[in-house]
Amino acid sequence: MPVWLREHSWRQTPTAVYLSLPLRGARATPANIFCSEQYLKVSIPPFLFEAILYAPIDDTNSTAKIGNGNIFFTLYKKEPAMWDSLTLANADKEKLQYLRENAVVKAHEKAKEETEAKKITKQEHKKYALEATMKLEEAERKRIEDLKEKERQKVAKELELWKKQQENGDKYKSIQKKGELHQEIEQLKEIKKEKTNKTRIPNEGTSKTRPKPTKGCGGSSSIFSQNLKEEQLPAPRAPATIEVNFTPRVFPTALRESRVAEEEEWLHKQAEARRIINSDLSELEDLKEEEKNPDWLKEKGNKMFAMGNYLGAVNAYNLAVRLNNKLPLLYLNRAACHLKLRNLHKAVEDSSKALELLTPPVPDNEHARVKAHVRRGTAFCQLELYTEGLQDYEAALKIDPKNESIEKDAEKIRHLIQGTMQSS
Repeated sequence: MPVWLREHSWRQTPTAVYLSLPLRGARATPANIFCSEQYLKVSIPPFLFEAILYAPIDDTNSTAKIGNGNIFFTLYKKEPAMWDSLTLANADKEKLQYLRENAVVKAHEKAKEETEAKKITKQEHKKYALEATMKLEEAERKRIEDLKEKERQKVAKELELWKKQQENGDKYKSIQKKGELHQEIEQLKEIKKEKTNKTRIPNEGTSKTRPKPTKGCGGSSSIFSQNLKEEQLPAPRAPATIEVNFTPRVFPTALRESRVAEEEEWLHKQAEARRIINSDLSELEDLKEEEKNPDWLKEKGNKMFAMGNYLGAVNAYNLAVRLNNKLPLLYLNRAACHLKLRNLHKAVEDSSKALELLTPPVPDNEHARVKAHVRRGTAFCQLELYTEGLQDYEAALKIDPKNESIEKDAEKIRHLIQGTMQSS
């Protein structure tokens, strides 16, 4: 049930009513206040204040201020007058209900009108913004077109000027060529006259030798070639072949960018695999190239092991081992499959082979060595060789002393050994 707020104070002037409502420690927000022309409601759970005003007010201009634990209302009267009381007296429940419902309906209508007005205003703003954007785009388009037109006119003028210059240049060149040609003809005539005068015979007996014909006197030679000396061009060079030898490379990278040790190891592995395939694995001829790769077979075996197909995984590891028997992980993974299949002696053999290949012991193969010791120790324990199994687990703990699961298994094996010794 709501707690009605009865305590309030008010005063009035002919044009306004000033109402002070205590909040009693409650926290109010504008959402807790509802006011219409003749109805005022403040709902702050669990407190409630409701008043049917004596006369209508201007709810648009009226204000409410929240502060200092009070709500201060300033209610402006629609008609200047002095009220006899704040609320309407002698009003029955039906009238109060009617005024309350009417106030809510009017508030809804007013809110709807405001929403529609805001929607219309928003649409007008959008329309105005669109028109303004279109005007700006049109102005920008016109400016760009004007710039294009100015540039086109400028280029056209430059092209016309260039054509005129070309025409004037051609005319000047033709005139200059004509002048040079006339000058050369005059010079050739003078040279011919001089030579003719020199070769003329004054007396018949003075000389029996006939002068050699000068250059340019023949009818078939050109008159322009007489004034030009033939250029002595050197003989063309004899063709030759330059042999360029490159460093033989198996890999496409340059030698300065390669890692020679890794490449040689890879080539050695590939050659060994090809040798094995060509020598004694005739059944591999029908396999694809990727199926002849030990790494691909190892991944295939890992997937089969994860799916629970331990026999298929063993077959994949077997073929990979036949292709390359120097990979310790192949033996290590095959030992895990043998443990699942209860092939305990084979698990011991594969784990031992893996440990043999995992030498020298370095930080990079610590994880693999721990697995090998654990799997061999597990196989020994399942064969009831607890002493040998404990030795492997202790060796694994030396490599990884913080492994709690290995420590727990080793402790169990110690208890089993103690129990076996006591029973014996």
